[in-house]
Amino acid sequence: MNDICNTLNLGVCAVDAEGKVLLWNDWIAKHSGVKETDALNKPLEQIFSEPVSPSFLAALKNTLTYRLPVVLSTALHRSPLPLHNVSGTNQQPSRMYQSITITPIQSQRDESCCLIQVTDSSTSIKREKMLRAHSEILKKEATTDGLTDICNRRFFDAHYEMAVADAKRQKYPLSIFMIDIDFFKSYNDYYGHVAGDDVIKRVADALKSQLSRATDIVARYGGEEFVLVMPNLPQQVAKQFAEKLRSAVFNLAMPHIKSQTLKQITISVGVCTGIPENDNNLLNKADTALYQAKVKGRNQCVCLPLSEAEEYLEQ
Repeated sequence: MNDICNTLNLGVCAVDAEGKVLLWNDWIAKHSGVKETDALNKPLEQIFSEPVSPSFLAALKNTLTYRLPVVLSTALHRSPLPLHNVSGTNQQPSRMYQSITITPIQSQRDESCCLIQVTDSSTSIKREKMLRAHSEILKKEATTDGLTDICNRRFFDAHYEMAVADAKRQKYPLSIFMIDIDFFKSYNDYYGHVAGDDVIKRVADALKSQLSRATDIVARYGGEEFVLVMPNLPQQVAKQFAEKLRSAVFNLAMPHIKSQTLKQITISVGVCTGIPENDNNLLNKADTALYQAKVKGRNQCVCLPLSEAEEYLEQ
């Protein structure tokens, strides 16, 4: 029996009704640092140099008392027993992640005993962490613009639908800001696409730096165009915030010799504020406001209410 247990690639030990060790295989001796001769006939919780977890002791007691098997999964109990992974280096041994099964058995004398099986779950935990990290990376890539590191169009589309639904349900105003870098094609043609990408990144950072609420988002809508979604802003406050956005980019003072307004990078901002009635009216009105800002000469903000009935929002 001992020879069979010692060939297993898992820990096997058995305890009697008083919790004293009856069986202690080589695997558990190796990872605990306790020899079989030092473990036999001694209470399990007194064998180790470090404390055994209370959850393990409670599970062992329950199995001995009620004769029901117990499983301590890695998800809830990472290291119930003070077992360590043994390496050939001089590094400090790491605590082993374990999955433990405690099974009631009967001895030849018809006494209550427990068989304890311990499996090393360290590799599974490492794999789980790698998969979780990889999943987070994929999730970020799916919702984040690769150039600017702000939200991408896909994330905006999903967020916009939820923001409109919340505003309709709770009857509060929602503000949409459409933003375009003025004469960006001329900038790209003159300075090159690498310099153009740098401008897009710096403008994105400037816009993002103005946000202070967790409910507000800025996304790259496409090319040199950006969009902001901000709930619960009266129209007058939205208008003031649009000017803050324009000033933040203006203050970057990035040269643009081919601009037909000023000889630096500027933005035009269109804003629409109101309680939405359908999914696209706010976005379309904000785009109309942006168009008006461009027609009026760019480097400025135009703010429109969603409907004439919502002029009260300016108060």
